[in-house]
Amino acid sequence: MVTLSDDKHAEEGLAGLLAMAPECDATLVAAAWHALEESTQEAGLEVADDDLRDALAVARILADLHLDTESLCAVLLHAPVARGTLPSEAVRTTFGLATAHLVDGVVRMDTIRDYAVLGDGADEQNAESLRKMLMAMVEDVRVVLVKLAVRLQAMRGLRDRPEAERRQVAEETRDIFAPLANRLGIWQLKWELEDLAFRYLEPDTYQQLARALDERRVDRERYLQAVTVTLEQELQSQGLVAEVSSRSKHLHSIWRKMQRKGVGLDEIVDTRAVRILVEEVAGCYAALGVAHGLWQHMPREFDDYIANPKQHDYRSLHTAVIGPEGRTLEV
Repeated sequence: MVTLSDDKHAEEGLAGLLAMAPECDATLVAAAWHALEESTQEAGLEVADDDLRDALAVARILADLHLDTESLCAVLLHAPVARGTLPSEAVRTTFGLATAHLVDGVVRMDTIRDYAVLGDGADEQNAESLRKMLMAMVEDVRVVLVKLAVRLQAMRGLRDRPEAERRQVAEETRDIFAPLANRLGIWQLKWELEDLAFRYLEPDTYQQLARALDERRVDRERYLQAVTVTLEQELQSQGLVAEVSSRSKHLHSIWRKMQRKGVGLDEIVDTRAVRILVEEVAGCYAALGVAHGLWQHMPREFDDYIANPKQHDYRSLHTAVIGPEGRTLEV
């Protein structure tokens, strides 16, 4: 049996993490990893391997977000501190006060389980009050980022848990953690948390929508590749420096739009979408002109988040067009 608690595979896991975070202090991160290994040995092989695997997965999530050395160390250390196999004083002594505060903050946020689960009939005002309280509990926003990554890893491994636990965790994720990710502007975490919660709270609807989208996957990829090439060529001909990419689908957002508009999947433009990244605001409007010059704009499908910005300095233009082959396309 191959486990992360085997020395060879543990070191390979650590090396992979350090390769993802070259800007971090490798010595400190390695020390945190080894402290985690030592503190879990007395808990038994199964618990130790689960701790190592989950900690490594969460650390990789944060490395993708380019978080710092203290955050990665906190991820590796918070579980044994919460379990009582690693003293908080040892964290302060070895890794410094800042890391110790992060660890303590993550452990405190676990008090979410002391509150009533916010189910389907919950008042959104109560959920919002709880989100505000959680934000107020922490002095460092990195605590929330660590907790979001921990929750995402928990959601990724939720399939094998009992049904009642799956629903409880999914409800917490939908009502508390996904909105927190949205509030902080961590879109990749928000989208995945929402999709995973949707999967466990509305399993039949989720599977139906996933199958419908999967049946069209090859055709959609072909279509988006052609659209991307067309946009890149036209932007270049206009002298605009831009990066064009297709956007991954997010089942929960598609489903919510279907519910809100009372329409079927064929009428939702989000299933075919491209993103144009430019360096300056003027480039956004110029790129918009390119898109509208290529394809007919769809009325009432335009949002200007530059003139009317969202939270967290999110600035973009959203439009929808009748693209090639008469298909709706979001840009």
